[in-house]
Amino acid sequence: MAAVYLAIVLDREDQKADVPARTFNKSRITQYTLRMFKVFRDAAGPRLAPGGSVLAIGAFDGLHRGHAALLARVRERSAASGLIPAVISFEPLPRAYFSGEPLPRLSSLREKLCGLRDAGIQLLLLLRFRAALADMGAEEFVRKIIVQRMNAREVWVGADFRFGHRRAGDVALLQMLGARLGFEAHVLEPIQGAEGERVSATRIRGLLAAGDFAHAARLLGRPFSIGGRIVHGNRMGRRLGYPTANIRLRGRVPPVRGIFAVRAHGPGARPWPGVASLGVRPMFDGREPLLETHLFEFDGDLYGRRIEVEFVAKLRDEGKFADLDALKTQMDRDAAQAREVLDRHSRKGGNPATLPSRRTKALDSGGRSR
Repeated sequence: MAAVYLAIVLDREDQKADVPARTFNKSRITQYTLRMFKVFRDAAGPRLAPGGSVLAIGAFDGLHRGHAALLARVRERSAASGLIPAVISFEPLPRAYFSGEPLPRLSSLREKLCGLRDAGIQLLLLLRFRAALADMGAEEFVRKIIVQRMNAREVWVGADFRFGHRRAGDVALLQMLGARLGFEAHVLEPIQGAEGERVSATRIRGLLAAGDFAHAARLLGRPFSIGGRIVHGNRMGRRLGYPTANIRLRGRVPPVRGIFAVRAHGPGARPWPGVASLGVRPMFDGREPLLETHLFEFDGDLYGRRIEVEFVAKLRDEGKFADLDALKTQMDRDAAQAREVLDRHSRKGGNPATLPSRRTKALDSGGRSR
């Protein structure tokens, strides 16, 4: 089977390397300038690390502080041994496959890939979690994927790691099979937050759903944000006096919904303050979740550009109003509250988001100044 190489395509403004590379997508070949690492999707195929690998296995949703510690250990051990730092992960995630429906995610696939690359991982086996993989026995998984496909010499996992059909495999079995098949299996003990709790994606999703963004940021190791390219909207925000920069989530289910005080990274040299709506727009019978961000007094064209929207505080849930006048009145309240929250957050030592002058132009719906 021919190897498949997936490249992380970066925007010109955030490219960090000037290395020509290609991304292969079936018959199409596109030339990019970017930093790239190798990503494979299939469980079967030739050995991917002929010289051996140091391997981490996990879902890696959100790449929180626990994941960062695990990846750092892989990077350190690979540097000491001269082996390739590698990861096995899954798309869709196993919990989404077994639930039969999309589940909230802390990160998009692109964000996950970029995070693994930035953590120093050179080789990723991103397995398609389907029936064949779900039915694979624990020992078969170790022999066919960890040993034959990845040629692992060291394997690093979390303490609660389970694998194989019906989650029959655990750390003890992995270590026993490793001793027999030629690799060492190690457990990284759970990372704890300042409050003494274990850092986990489940805990972080719960904190975000509850609107506790500061606590979630401490466990993530960074503020929670959603990124994407700005697309055209229906211009309803402009009609109401609050033009928005719109990001489609493209099937991703976010862990938050509602109206938020936010900061946008990308429109300027510093984080830009604003107010955002994330949801299905019940006033307009929306179906697809959309992130709509109004940037206070922004003057510029963002169409097609990628920005990151950082969530600072939740203001309220989505709601349906009697008419557009009632909606406009509530939007005025939301904007005023968002300004107060962001100003207070900055005074407390949060990431500054200086409110721009009200004399500058506002953002047209979808990302163009008016």
